[in-house]
Amino acid sequence: MRRRLSDEEIAAQRRKRRRVQIGCSVGALVVVGFIGWLGYEGLQAKSNLEKAQDFATQAKDALLAGDTDRARIVAGDADRYAQNAQSSVDSVPWRIAGAVPFLGSPFDSTRQMTTIVSGLTEQVLLPAVDAGSAVSPDQLILDGARINLAALRDAAPVLETTSAAISNLDEQAQNVDSTWLGLIDDARVDLQEQVAELSGLLNNTSLAAQIAPTMLGADGPRSYFVGFQTNAEARGTGGLVGGFAILRAENGAVQVDDLASNRELRTDYESLDLGPDFDRAYGASRPTSDFRNSNVSPHFPYAGQIWRHMWQQESGERVDGAIATDPVALSYVLDVVGPITMPDGEKITAENVVELTESTVYTRFATNNQARKDYLQTVAAEVVRKLTGSINHPGSLLEALGRAVSEGRLAVWSADSESQKVIESTPLGHTVPDDSAPYAGLVVNNLGGNKLDYYLERKITYSAGGCDDSTRRSLVSIQLKNNLPDGDFTKYVAGTFDNSVGAPFGTNIIDLGLLATQGAQLKKVTIDGTSTIAFVNTERGHPLFSVQLPIPRGKSVEVTFDLIEPTAPGDARVPIQPLIDNPSVEVSVPNCTTE
Repeated sequence: MRRRLSDEEIAAQRRKRRRVQIGCSVGALVVVGFIGWLGYEGLQAKSNLEKAQDFATQAKDALLAGDTDRARIVAGDADRYAQNAQSSVDSVPWRIAGAVPFLGSPFDSTRQMTTIVSGLTEQVLLPAVDAGSAVSPDQLILDGARINLAALRDAAPVLETTSAAISNLDEQAQNVDSTWLGLIDDARVDLQEQVAELSGLLNNTSLAAQIAPTMLGADGPRSYFVGFQTNAEARGTGGLVGGFAILRAENGAVQVDDLASNRELRTDYESLDLGPDFDRAYGASRPTSDFRNSNVSPHFPYAGQIWRHMWQQESGERVDGAIATDPVALSYVLDVVGPITMPDGEKITAENVVELTESTVYTRFATNNQARKDYLQTVAAEVVRKLTGSINHPGSLLEALGRAVSEGRLAVWSADSESQKVIESTPLGHTVPDDSAPYAGLVVNNLGGNKLDYYLERKITYSAGGCDDSTRRSLVSIQLKNNLPDGDFTKYVAGTFDNSVGAPFGTNIIDLGLLATQGAQLKKVTIDGTSTIAFVNTERGHPLFSVQLPIPRGKSVEVTFDLIEPTAPGDARVPIQPLIDNPSVEVSVPNCTTE
């Protein structure tokens, strides 16, 4: 039987319940208050962050327009709002909220983004104002193909520090954690794009400040051999040298002389020693003596040295470097500067220049090779005339050239060792790296002496095993399709210069090389599943495995290299040889970097 409580005990229980209720009410008020505070601070932080980003964009646009006064004002506004946002997200309650698994991810992502924007305004935009006209294409590229070298040199120290800062912030931005809250995640993506764009601008300008004054004649006249590559007939750096020019620069002013077709070049120059590995890999094609094979290696500094060596024998002039470009890069430039007009009134535009110069001309001048070369030389001369006139959209021109560089369609080599060291650290150098990170560089060289690579289509895959062992199996495959359509084609386009294998008309015969990860060993190589023999050489520390094969008209061929490669740290790289097509590339290679 339960004991009946006394009046005192009943009163005590009532007092205890009231204390619990009051405690719960106070706790609820604290939680509600905390959530309310977070909501308020969150709105404030979001608003300040958005304003900071908007003013940061305005500062960048003002810098590009050369309006340094406005850039200074809006950069200051961006900094003020960034600091306000930083005050919110640096508080202890905000950090506590951000630490809550899953639910706190929007707070943590916002804190990361705010820190980046704060750094962007303080470390990059405000100092970049001091770079002034060096960041503005309108003031950097002057009429008559002149570059404002004085502005670049003056701004070099500031550009170096801001470039390093933005590169660091760009890396942080790409690593900001995604979150379940769509509004915050959209802001994350926007910030990544904003920082990446500014990083590209400042890094490229800083690069120009390091090398342009020396290369463009601030310390005396400079000259460069310019090779126009015809990538309808593939070579390692892109395509056969179809024409050339000598570019001259002094005090930032540029002019082009000696514009000529490859008929002015010979096939019997005195050879150049580029080392035993180069000789073993490419010596049979006489690349240092025969201009037609001068760029069979994908490492552009080799081609640059060879072209310099050949031109010295041809003219007695020792140029200061070499440049390579192709009709696809030309199409990007014409898209900005507008079409050129030939003497007979024909318009050469961004839309038709590639097909015209790499396909149509071989039909139009099927029986007159000299007329074709004269026509192409006239095209080049008209483009030069256009580029050395008034440039209405310098910023867009720089973007077009940047795209060409990123695709390997504009490459530079300098005989000046300091300039070349900088160039090689960028895509402009078009180099084969000499480090041990995973690498799969597939290189096509045309063996038929025809123009069938205009119709070549590529699909590339590179996969490798995990990081548990010191070595791993990897597979590098390339599918090559000969898309030569039905119709009548001349022997010059679709025949074979030396058809020792009796291939049918329209068959593309190529040498396919794979520059693999340093230390990689070849288990086997197959063509459409059937094992074949590979030539094995070395280039810049990389094993070079090569096979020769025909690709019949309208058919596809798949070549697979089965390898055992070291489990080396670093991101896998698959450089794309700049031909006509835009190949599909799939990479599935774990990064085995150890923390």
